[in-house]
This record gives sequence, structure tokens and C-alpha cells, in this order.
Amino acid sequence: MDLKNQRRVAAELLKCGECRVWIDPNRTEDVADAITRSDVRTLINSGTIAAKQKRGVSRARANYLKEQKRKGRRTGHGSRRGGKHARKPSKEIWMQTIRPIRRRLKELRDSGAIDTRTYRKYYLRAKGGMFKSRPHLESHLKTEDVLKER
Repeated sequence: MDLKNQRRVAAELLKCGECRVWIDPNRTEDVADAITRSDVRTLINSGTIAAKQKRGVSRARANYLKEQKRKGRRTGHGSRRGGKHARKPSKEIWMQTIRPIRRRLKELRDSGAIDTRTYRKYYLRAKGGMFKSRPHLESHLKTEDVLKER
């Protein structure tokens, strides 16, 4: 049965493309009898002809990738765009290094484990980039026997 004309008219009435027009397969005879626009309109109102939902783009793959990246996967050399310091600026790296070191030095000074002169000496060394981390600072203080017993 050729329902090309009915499909075209229904697409105009439903304001969608012809591929989105759904015709009830059990009532094709009724649709074939519908010749005028008003006939097609009544079939639309009765639910024999309807517009299919628009097809969207699935987010499933994107969500999966986002989840993987949240876990720290998919970050190898091939996935990187931009240089080392474009991804994380050198200043940020420096801030992450220096802040815990300075915080620890202040704790030691305030608790009396080191005197102010030692604090100043080590503060300036830290500023010069001598220590790569807080544990590195701690090991340095231990090897030089600077820490006083509390």
C-alpha cells in the first residue's frame, strides 16, 4: 500500500520530517482512505499517525570517558595537548611544594623545636629550592641535628 502522500501531508501538519512520521501498522487501510488534509488531521488526533521522537546523541560514551578520567586513566602522553607547564603552571607546582615546607618550619619555630636563627636559615634555603618536599626538609633537619628535644 502506498502511503507516500499521506506521510507527506502528515509531516507538514506535524511540522516534522517525513522520516519521523509514524503510521500505525494495524490501521494502514484507514490511512490509505484518508485523502484530504482534514482526514489526515483526524487520524493524527486519534493517534493513528504520530511524530516519532527526535533522535539525540547519546551521552553514555562521554559519561564513561569522564568517569575514567576522574579515576586518573587515559592521561598518557598520547592524550596530552599542551606542554608540561601549560597543563599545570610552574608557579602552581612551586606553591604546592613551598607552602607545606614553610608551614612546617613555622610549626617547629612556634613549638620551640628550632630557634629563630635556624628558622630564618632554613626558610631562605627553602626559598632557594633546596628542599623538594616536607619529608625532605625533615630528613635534612634530622641529619644536621638541628631539632631540639622537647
